[in-house]
Amino acid sequence: MPGLLRGIARTAAVAGTATVVAGRVRRRQDAKFAQRDADTAAQRDQAYAEDTAPEPEPEAAPPPPSDSTTDRLEQLKTLGELKQSGVLTEAEFEAQKAKILAG
Repeated sequence: MPGLLRGIARTAAVAGTATVVAGRVRRRQDAKFAQRDADTAAQRDQAYAEDTAPEPEPEAAPPPPSDSTTDRLEQLKTLGELKQSGVLTEAEFEAQKAKILAG
């Protein structure tokens, strides 16, 4: 009978040790896989956010100053010619000149 009890005790010890080791391995694997899944989800979310982000609108270029200055000079010359030819009065000339210079 002592041999039988010894065999049963040995089997119980081996089985208990195997259960503990298997539990530890399982917990480590679960933690590792959970971290990997979280990293994968974060990468997927980031890629999705980058794909759906609105593209910045291109900046509108300001009109070149030389063209507007040239246009104003041409308008003032035409206005001066109209005044000299008598089509415009002095008051009309001054009013139009003020509009051109303000714009």
